[in-house]
Amino acid sequence: MSTNERGGDANQRFGRDRRLTNSGQFKRVFAEASRANRQSLVVLYRPNGLDRPRLGLAIAKKCARRAVDRNRLKRLARESFRRSFQRLPGVDIVVLCAQGATRESNQRLFDVLERAWSHIGKSSCVES
Repeated sequence: MSTNERGGDANQRFGRDRRLTNSGQFKRVFAEASRANRQSLVVLYRPNGLDRPRLGLAIAKKCARRAVDRNRLKRLARESFRRSFQRLPGVDIVVLCAQGATRESNQRLFDVLERAWSHIGKSSCVES
C-alpha cells in the first residue's frame, strides 16, 4: 500500500529511519559538525555514510520556555525536513533554536530552514 492511514504518501513519512534516535547519534553530530547558521535556528550537520538524511531536534527550554513553543518549532522543522528529504544528501542533521525563534512567524522559520537545506545540499564537505 502506498499511502499511510492519514492519506499521505508513505515515502513522505517521518519514520524511525529518518530520525536520530539515540544520544550517540546526536553526540557524533555535535562532535564534528558543520554549521548552517541562521538567525533563529542553528542547523548542524555531518555526513552519515548512509544514502539518506536523518533529522534530530534539540529544542531547549532555555530558548523556548513554553512547551507549546517548543512543540511548534519541532513540528515546523519536521515538516520542512519532510518536504526537502528527497534533495538532501546522506547527512545527520540536528536543529537547535536560538533566542528569538519563538517570535518568528511560521513562514519565516520555513524560509530559514529552506536556506539551511539548500546550504547543506551545496556543501563541499558532504559526499554526493
